[in-house]
Amino acid sequence: METKNRRDFLKKSILGISGATLLPSNLKIGMVGEALKSDLPELPFRALGKTGIKTPLISMGTSGATASGFVRSAYEAGIKVFFSATYYGEGNNEKLVGEGLKGLPRDSFVVGTAVPSDGMDMRSGTFTKPFDSQAYIAKAEQSLKRFGLEYVDFFLFPYAGKKETVLNESVLKALEQLKKQGKTRFVGIASHSDTEEALLAATDSGVYELAMIGYNYKTINKESLNIAISKTVKAGIGIVAMKTTAGASRQKSGPSLNTDAALKWVLQNENISSIVSGMSSFEELQKNLAMIQNLKMSDQELKDLNLAGQNKEPGLYCHQCKKCIPQCPYNLDIPTIMRSYMYAYGYKNTAQAWHTLAGVEISGRPCEKCDACKVRCTAGFDVKNKIMDISRLKDIPRDFLHG
Repeated sequence: METKNRRDFLKKSILGISGATLLPSNLKIGMVGEALKSDLPELPFRALGKTGIKTPLISMGTSGATASGFVRSAYEAGIKVFFSATYYGEGNNEKLVGEGLKGLPRDSFVVGTAVPSDGMDMRSGTFTKPFDSQAYIAKAEQSLKRFGLEYVDFFLFPYAGKKETVLNESVLKALEQLKKQGKTRFVGIASHSDTEEALLAATDSGVYELAMIGYNYKTINKESLNIAISKTVKAGIGIVAMKTTAGASRQKSGPSLNTDAALKWVLQNENISSIVSGMSSFEELQKNLAMIQNLKMSDQELKDLNLAGQNKEPGLYCHQCKKCIPQCPYNLDIPTIMRSYMYAYGYKNTAQAWHTLAGVEISGRPCEKCDACKVRCTAGFDVKNKIMDISRLKDIPRDFLHG
């Protein structure tokens, strides 16, 4: 009976959205990669801070990749920078990326991965216990083994936001030790919230060389964030942008958004070296590669993006402003839960949604206790319904999920 219930849930719930990104065989993937390589000119690139790396305007976020051949096809088509994380597929994604790049000249591609620290409170962006340098280095070393590489080009410290965390002396020493040991060429941060604070702290550190940040046409406080980005770039830190379509899907059944316009908008900021796109299909790869050949926005693209910006519908993108947390009587980590919801419904990545939700202290259906939700979301989310929906994912075994 339990197995039948799980299968019914898979058919009727959010898990059904993941099927659209499943890939064909590796043989077909390689053939498509060769076709892409022959049909497109060399990709335009920008310098990545003072690292000496010249990155194509599109990099590959590998969380949605389900076959090593797809990674290889992206490489053959001109993608040279790949970002993974230790928590993508519980480490299996790093193995997949390593397999896809196996046998290629090591200086012909760039690999980065995010290594989170134990004891990080995502809600506050601070540590709940002292940072353990040796444990962190051991986690980074396990990443190398999964990739099958002697070194990666970037180790990123994720969920960076608060100055005290970004500038934590033990964190900086651990990252510098990884560089001295030759296990990484560069180190950086990945920030989902408190981004301005994180960027300015990274600039002050004199240690970080890359910052991966959420940046899109829906970004709030764009002017002040752009000032922080400019200061960071002047300090020699390269900037790559994630969450560039604000959670909108490229799938035909997804939200109506001109994604080319959204991506071009990001690249109008020349301080952004590259977009980290979570590509998971050939159609998406080809569309991205064609888009970066001409960054000039057409009148129609400008109109489409303007209309999208005026749309008052809440959509899927959470600004991670954290104003909701003190409003909730149960002190739920609503921003992280909303990010899980976006991964599931926006990026069609239920595995990443599951992992994100796993880091939240949530039991049962907490919102059932409230007759009316007291949270007033700045983005207009129906917080209660979204939490009730996505919290069901915790009941599904990880092995049932895509990704």
